[in-house]
Amino acid sequence: MNKTVGIAIRAALVVAILGLTYALVQSIMEPINFQKERKQREDKVVEQLKDIRVVERAFKSEFGRYAGSFDTLANFYKNGTVTVELQIGSLDDSLAVALKQVIRKKEKVAVSEAFPIKTPADSLAIVPGCNGATFELAAGTLITSSKVPVPVFECKVHNDVVLQDLDRQLVVNLNDERKKLDRYPGLKVGSLSEATNDAGNWEQ
Repeated sequence: MNKTVGIAIRAALVVAILGLTYALVQSIMEPINFQKERKQREDKVVEQLKDIRVVERAFKSEFGRYAGSFDTLANFYKNGTVTVELQIGSLDDSLAVALKQVIRKKEKVAVSEAFPIKTPADSLAIVPGCNGATFELAAGTLITSSKVPVPVFECKVHNDVVLQDLDRQLVVNLNDERKKLDRYPGLKVGSLSEATNDAGNWEQ
């Protein structure tokens, strides 16, 4: 073997080793990067789902039911009012209580004033960071085991939407894990099939 061939072989081995090292590092870092990006995206979605829940609860406080469309929610938040109870005087002030100077009265105030949220009302339906994708929203009435009708709503978005441009196999694996646990493969607040007190599945 001449010197030139030996140098070429050694160079090829170095390149191969570097390539294998890079591939190994990537295989280790890919799941780590996936989890980091997933958390960042989910945190943003959760914050918006919390805002949606705030507006839904405000709507229910006024109408006794939940809204089943984002158009209704947005219009209510921008233009609607809710009834709030105001208290004049303090119940800790025994003299004021004795003199009946503690007064409670109900007033109508703007929804946006009584229930501040971070998300613009017209953007409630838009899943943050997902190229204009929208949440799924529905509302209805659940009949409990004791035959009591309970207003319910559900707002959700699938992992395939939130994590749409990330490693497909890792997303599939995540969805499979959720399904094996009989849990929704994504993020959602409320439920149409059970009374959850409007809990989000990230809280359960």
